Amino acid sequence: MKPLFVKILWLVASLTGASQAFAQANLEINTPGIAAIQSSMQKRHAELAPLYGSGAVGLTRDGNVALRDAAAVPLPQRAAVNALIAAENQDRAALYREIARANNRPEWEGEIRNTFGQRWIDRAQPGWYVQNAGGAWIKK
Repeated sequence: MKPLFVKILWLVASLTGASQAFAQANLEINTPGIAAIQSSMQKRHAELAPLYGSGAVGLTRDGNVALRDAAAVPLPQRAAVNALIAAENQDRAALYREIARANNRPEWEGEIRNTFGQRWIDRAQPGWYVQNAGGAWIKK
């Protein structure tokens, strides 16, 4: 019984230490790789902003963007919009990965993704659609 108690204490201490260490992560870190990804995302934002505004595209709670209402995009434009979303999500994944690597903690990628997911949602403009904690789409 005693060894199990010790293991549980160690696990709790490890998890607490990981959370405290993550709190010290530099999410504003800048490297040439991060700057290139951010530049790519910034250029793409001009194309995404009208889609956010129309409700066609929304911000997911896991730090991605998604086609929320395909009917809001004319059929001839859907392939281009889907490609735009895929490129954005690819850059977002690369951004989270690069920030974790720049902090010398690649294992933090998931926590960084979740933190940024919440940041994107918090900074979304009124009228944009975002996912709530349960995954439902809500208009901000």
